[in-house]
This record gives sequence, structure tokens and C-alpha cells, in this order.
Amino acid sequence: MKPYNQYLQEQNYSESTITSNTKQIGHFCKWCKYQSTSATEIDYKTSLKYIKYLTRKGNSKKTINHKLRSIKIYFDYLIDEVCRSDNPIEDTTVKGTKRNINYNVLEADELEDLYYSFKTENIKDSYHKLTAKRDKVIVGLMVYQSLNTTELIKMEVENLKLYKGKIYIKSGKRSNARTLELKPWQVIELLEYVKEVREEIKQRRNIESERLFIPNNARLGNTIYNIIKKLKKTNYKVENGNQIRASVITNWLGQYNLRKVQYLAGHRYISSTERYLQDDLENLHEIVNNFHPIS
Repeated sequence: MKPYNQYLQEQNYSESTITSNTKQIGHFCKWCKYQSTSATEIDYKTSLKYIKYLTRKGNSKKTINHKLRSIKIYFDYLIDEVCRSDNPIEDTTVKGTKRNINYNVLEADELEDLYYSFKTENIKDSYHKLTAKRDKVIVGLMVYQSLNTTELIKMEVENLKLYKGKIYIKSGKRSNARTLELKPWQVIELLEYVKEVREEIKQRRNIESERLFIPNNARLGNTIYNIIKKLKKTNYKVENGNQIRASVITNWLGQYNLRKVQYLAGHRYISSTERYLQDDLENLHEIVNNFHPIS
């Protein structure tokens, strides 16, 4: 059986998270033993007793949810090692914790306008015309696939599956890997970018790299910062990349269920996706019905 630490490392968790998770699982397994059960045998009903135990110990709802996330990961590990067939608390969370994201959300048509309004023509300087085309591709991945700066930096040419109309996003310290659909017009512009624009930028800068996006300088983050400045001129409501990502995820929640949005966004925990739910009675009622909250 693979050590739990090794499993967490393979899932790209940080050392601090691995230490914290391991500690939490130690407490949980000790409690299970006291209850004459084990992590491989415990069922949903008995798991609820552990939540009540944590409540009596004076843990806040936020802290309990944090501990539950650790246990969910451990159950996934046991499933991976064929020691369990299910995760009994996969959809369990504690109600009453703040879950909304405080951004001025852009509507879907406003996000799309950022893409279509991005200027790539009538630029006199030939190099700036190349970088403008690169930047428009980046904007597309932000407003359609909700990619953040870290994911854009890590993106490599091999992650593109253009003839399938898809793109692969690698996992990170706080995100899951996923394969996302591209819009047809994104595929066309990405083909031009990879075959022509990117190659010329590499030659101009005398750089050999597997990275999809060659920055203007050493940091792609600076390039994205300048992109945001341009987007603000298109729509004064634009604040930053995090706002754009939050807007895309919030709009997804109006189209798809929580689990699908969790996958699209690359969230490791369903609670991360819930934070983007708009704070209205209909959504709160859905959470109460679907995620077995504990009073």
C-alpha cells in the first residue's frame, strides 16, 4: 500500500498541506478506533458523529469544513488504494460559513466583448502586432476557460489538442488538472499563434522554450498586467485577473451544476466552487438540499 504522504506529493500538495493533512488524519483515525471502527469501514452515519464531536470540541464551522476536506482527501486515497469503494462524506459540508466572492461580476457578454474588442490590427510596429495577437489568445483563455496567471505561465505547446478543439490544464498546488473545450474561433487563432506568431516572437527574442506564451520580458505576469490595463480601457468595470476568473465561474454556475463547474474551474474542493454562488435564497436552498449540511 502506497504511503499517504506519497499520495499527497503525487497530487502536488505543498509540504505544509501534507503535514497538516497527516496530522488531521491521525486525529480522525484515533477517534475511529475509539468508536470501534476505522477509516476503511466508517459509514456516512458514523461520519456525522465525528462532525458532532468536532462541534462539541468548540471548532468553528469554517474549521470543521477544513478538517472535513482533509478527511475527504484521505478517503480518496483509500479508494485509490482499493481499500474503500466510496467516499461517505464526499458531498458533506457544514452550513453557515461565508461562501460568496466579493467581486463586481462581469456578465457573459461583457467578458466576450473584452475578447472581440482586443485590438490586433492597424498596429504599425510589427513586433507589437505579434505580441497583440499573443495577448488576444491569452484574453480568450481568461474569458472562456477562466485560466489564471499561474496556469497561463505553466502552459506548454504540448498541452494544446487543437485538432480535437481542446486544451489540457496541468494540476497545480491548489488546482486539479482538466481538459477543456475551446471555442471554434479560439482554435483558429491558436493555430495561427503556434505556427506563425509564436515562432516569430521566439526568433525576435532569440529564445528556445516549450512554454506556450513567450513573455515580453522575464515574467509573463507583467505581460498579463499590461493586458488588464488595456482591458480596463474597453470596460471600466474590469479590475484584475481574479475578477475575470470569478466572473466566468459565476456565469458557469448559471448554466451548469456545481460538480461540473468544480471540474471546469479546477477546484479541488466543492466548497471552493460554492464560494462563487450568488448570495440569494434560491442558491442557498440548493446548497441545503444537495450538500447535507449539519446544523
